[in-house]
Amino acid sequence: MQLNSRYSARWMHSACLRRCCRLRARTFASAPDRAPTSTSLPKPRLDYRDISENVVYKSHNAFNRKAPLPVGAVQTVARLYEEHKALSQSLNAKRHARSTVGDRVRAVAKDPQQKQALLEFAKMIKAEISELEGRVARLEEELDALALAIPNDTHPDVPIGPESVAETRSTNGPEPIPADPARDHVSICRVLDLIDLEAGATVTGSSWYYLKNEGALLELALVNYALSVAMKYGYTPVTTPDVVRSDIARRCGFQPRDPVDGAASQMYHLMHSADPAEAENHHHPELVLAGTAEIPLAGMFANKVLSQSELPRKVVGLGHAFRAEAGARGADTRGLYRVHQFTKLELFVVSEEEKSDEMMEEMRKMQTEIFEGLGLSFRVLEMPTEELGASAYRKYDAEAWMPGRGSWGEISSTSNCTDYQARRLHIRYRRQPATPTPSSPEQAQPTLPFAHTLNGTAAAVPRLIVALVENGAIFGKAGAVTGLRLPKALQPFWVGGNPRGLVTWV
Repeated sequence: MQLNSRYSARWMHSACLRRCCRLRARTFASAPDRAPTSTSLPKPRLDYRDISENVVYKSHNAFNRKAPLPVGAVQTVARLYEEHKALSQSLNAKRHARSTVGDRVRAVAKDPQQKQALLEFAKMIKAEISELEGRVARLEEELDALALAIPNDTHPDVPIGPESVAETRSTNGPEPIPADPARDHVSICRVLDLIDLEAGATVTGSSWYYLKNEGALLELALVNYALSVAMKYGYTPVTTPDVVRSDIARRCGFQPRDPVDGAASQMYHLMHSADPAEAENHHHPELVLAGTAEIPLAGMFANKVLSQSELPRKVVGLGHAFRAEAGARGADTRGLYRVHQFTKLELFVVSEEEKSDEMMEEMRKMQTEIFEGLGLSFRVLEMPTEELGASAYRKYDAEAWMPGRGSWGEISSTSNCTDYQARRLHIRYRRQPATPTPSSPEQAQPTLPFAHTLNGTAAAVPRLIVALVENGAIFGKAGAVTGLRLPKALQPFWVGGNPRGLVTWV
């Protein structure tokens, strides 16, 4: 699950670098001159009838979510849909008329005058069909461009408004300790030699970093601990590509480019050549670094028809999240809290449409178990409309108390995307045939409804490190940091022992 556009990123596979070879990552300063090549997936199957029949709701919903839609976009979609239906009916009628011309010509073969008239009619109707096909294609393009920007519907329990109106669903863990600037994770990590921000800035830039010593071991332990809990709940482990086609990202509801400032980029784009002239002429799909493993995990199921009996399909993916906008908004940029790259363990579920609400609660239960095992003070929030991504029908955030920062900080997110992503990625499932009854002995043909997709964070490593370090720092009598208290839940996943004697298991 995306941790929300505020979150940022860590760690790049050397394997990814080898695969990319001549690919060069960069943030575009302006939009490229060429249109990106799309995937081979079919066009998204949007429910235009639903949009046209619920114009008022869809418009209010987009407004409540602060969706970047042109004024009157939903009404325009409804109008274009009606125009498309009328044009399609006219086109189909003319195609039918053309299909009968051959038989009519043969029937009057002995009458040259009628035959010539029919041939002229065939020529005329061919031109009309070609003109109508062009109009329909242009209308579909305009219709799709507007409709794809309309956000998902919103659960009735979601608060309306900005982040400040989020509602607390539960408070978990021990009583939060008092805020204390001495518990700032950057200062603690530097004293204990767990992090190197200066080398990260030299090698890559600001908001990039190295984890060292127990810091690196803590990342590995957190990943394997959270993975063990997810597997206990029936999730299949997956390692994901860090590079995805931008079309797949869009179909998942992510905007590779900032919809407000088109010159800005929310993702790192990859060039296929260092030569700008060669790059302009290539025909490869536009590639981006994934902002979350949710994108490649969703792509695993693209254009597939699953059996109802195999649902829910639950996968937990280990990948790296890359966020080009880290620090761009000027808030929470210190240390590990908001970075350009980070390791993240992501949950992804494909479920039946009737069972996604139930699955979301199961995911929240599992995340609660992970964070309670870490001994964190945390709360679960029902996020309001303005905090929902385009794909989310409903979203829970978990926030941990971070005393060094003196505030709660987001550590995970869970979203039910209903059929938003499935319609764009063509993820469907085949219903089991209904059992015949005396009143209806014949089985109905199974339909192929679109599945519902859900995603959530099992472990966003840097944020968890911030919470654990700021809450677990051990101070000596002189007030200097001497070590870390870490939860015993991580000990089975810790490698290398404790040679420096910094870690105390509690």
